Amino acid sequence: MVERLISFSLKNKLAVIIISAGLFAWGILEVGRNPVDAIPDVSENQVIVFTEWAGRSPQVIEDQVTFPLVSNLQGIPDVKTVRGTSMFGMSFIYIIFEDRTDVYWARTRVLERLNSAQQLLPENVTPTLGPDGTGVGHIFWYTLDGKGYDLGELRALQDWYVKFALQSVPGVSEVASFGGFQKQYQISVDPHKLTYYNIPLADVLDATRENNNDVSGRKLEKSDIGYVIRGLGYIKSKEDIEKIAVGVYNGIPVYIRDIASVGEGGDLRLGIFDENGQGEAVGGIIVMRYNQNADKIISDVKAKMKEVAKGLPEGLTFKTSYDRSLLIKEAVGSVRQTLLEEMLAVSLVVIFFLFHWRSALVILIQMPISIAVSFILLNAFHISSNIMSLTGIILAIGVIVDDTIVMVENSYRRLANEQNP
Repeated sequence: MVERLISFSLKNKLAVIIISAGLFAWGILEVGRNPVDAIPDVSENQVIVFTEWAGRSPQVIEDQVTFPLVSNLQGIPDVKTVRGTSMFGMSFIYIIFEDRTDVYWARTRVLERLNSAQQLLPENVTPTLGPDGTGVGHIFWYTLDGKGYDLGELRALQDWYVKFALQSVPGVSEVASFGGFQKQYQISVDPHKLTYYNIPLADVLDATRENNNDVSGRKLEKSDIGYVIRGLGYIKSKEDIEKIAVGVYNGIPVYIRDIASVGEGGDLRLGIFDENGQGEAVGGIIVMRYNQNADKIISDVKAKMKEVAKGLPEGLTFKTSYDRSLLIKEAVGSVRQTLLEEMLAVSLVVIFFLFHWRSALVILIQMPISIAVSFILLNAFHISSNIMSLTGIILAIGVIVDDTIVMVENSYRRLANEQNP
């Protein structure tokens, strides 16, 4: 087989040159398409299901949320294992699939099973899927830097303006907010006043919920003009909450301000985000989707941040906390430089020992063609350009050069013997 291949190559030199040139051009094209990252993604093929049930203990979460979901998710095709974790007010379930399984097919199967498992859960408890990213998908961290803004204002700006803008960048799975306070209107009810006015706490909850809503009315026509009547009832300030009626006492309406105090505050926090020991900060984490180009996504995110920065309040700017593109450029650049140095060193050694430029040229041509073909295979198996894959290419060059030197030197020796018997 090898003899026939060599014989065919010698008899059809033009065909070999055309095939080699085609593979080289194809490889150069695949180099631009290959995703670039600093580290390989060796995480498991998993789908995360998150369920929140505020105020419940880990044991209650385990019995009424985690166990029913884990039991129901066992029969999904291509599942290796299902792991469940329960903590205060939250449940996490990790469904590990076979490596060959498409992650978006897996997410669809999990979502279908969750629809049927919903009836096993307590009322108003809804499980949700986690982002379609991996543990190494956190590629960029930023904070909002500005003086004169409290943590609540910064968190509101992050959640309702910056986050939505950055989520529109292609390849971004999620923008996870951190730090600050999530603004709340807090009603502190006095139980003694509830008892005095004989008003149940449930009535206070229902009245507050029902009075924070817009309602539709009928259409009124007047002078050939149609008017749509609406009732505007959304709460805009704490004074609106204080004026909500929750009951009647001796024919006199009882308002929330009569039984409770209303104020603005932040949601309960289990920790803080401190930046370099200089105080709390508010920002976000950019999470990349599966099998995406981290370097390109970071570049697109930075371009989007420049647009978003134009709409920020005066004195507020973005501050980068973690940027993987710097690691990518340093790591991949170092490997590529080593690759070029190795090719140059091999070229000098070959020319020095053979003293025959045509033989050296045959050896040196094999290196760029082999490297180009390797990128075709990297894309075929969905492997990114990272420290591990590029280092493997560097190590393989030594094998390529060794084999080629042996073949060329043997051919050169046999031709010399035939010419000079």
